[in-house]
Amino acid sequence: MHSVRFTAETSSNGVVERDFVVGEVPGALWSPVSGSAQASLVLMGHGGGLNKKTPGLMARARDAVTRWGFTVVAIDAPGHGDRPRTAEDEQARADIQQSVAAGEIERFESISVRYSNSLAERAVPEWQATLDALQKLPEIGAEAPIGYGGGMSLGTAIGIPLAAVEPRITAAIFGGGFFAHEGLIEAARRITVPVQFLLPWDEEYVDRQSVLALFDAFASEDKTLLANPGTHRRMRWVGVDDDFLVRHLGRAGVSPA
Repeated sequence: MHSVRFTAETSSNGVVERDFVVGEVPGALWSPVSGSAQASLVLMGHGGGLNKKTPGLMARARDAVTRWGFTVVAIDAPGHGDRPRTAEDEQARADIQQSVAAGEIERFESISVRYSNSLAERAVPEWQATLDALQKLPEIGAEAPIGYGGGMSLGTAIGIPLAAVEPRITAAIFGGGFFAHEGLIEAARRITVPVQFLLPWDEEYVDRQSVLALFDAFASEDKTLLANPGTHRRMRWVGVDDDFLVRHLGRAGVSPA
C-alpha cells in the first residue's frame, strides 16, 4: 500500500497547498492553515483535457477551505496534467479532435464513451488508493466525513463510478457535459447518498434526455437537479445549493445537520 509523499508546500490567504504523490499519481491537497483534525475531506475531479490545478477547480477548493474548513484533494486523471499519456490516450485525443472537426457526432460520442470508460476504470482504483493514503495522515484520519465535490464532464464520468463503489463517500455533487451512457446509468442506480446534479441545459452534442435519465437513475432519496442555460464551458450557475456539502458533511468541528 502506498503512502503520501509530499513534494511541495505553499501557504497564502489562510490556505495551505501541498503537492503530493501516491504511487505514481500526482495530486494536490488544500487545507486551512489552522485546521482541526479530521475535518471533512472533499474530493474534486477535473474536466477532460484539464488537470488538478485548473483555475476553476483551485478557486472552488480554496473557497471550500476558507468558508467551511474543509480539506480538499484533487488528482490528475490518467493521461492528464503531470501524468504521461499512453498510446491509447494519444489515439483517443486525436480521434476526438478529428470527429469534432468533421462534424461526425455519432463517432465523437462513441469515442468519448469508450475513452471515458477507460479513464474511469483506471482512475477509480487510484482515487481509492489516494483515500487510503490520506486517511493515514493524522490531520485527516479514518473518521473524517468524505464527499465528492464534483467537476463537470470527465470529473463526473469518473466520479459516478467512484461513488457507486466507494462507501466512504457520503454525499456527492455531479455535473453535465458528457455522454450519459448505459454504464453510467447502471452505476447511478447503485448510488444512494445525497446528490446534487448540475445540468448545462444547452450542452453541445450531448443528448439532454440521456442526462435526465441519468439523474432519474440515482437511487438517492435526497437528490436535486439544477439546470441553467448554456454549456458547461460557457454558463453562469444561478441557484446552486452552496450549503449542500457542509449540510451533509459538517463544517470543521461541527457534525453534519
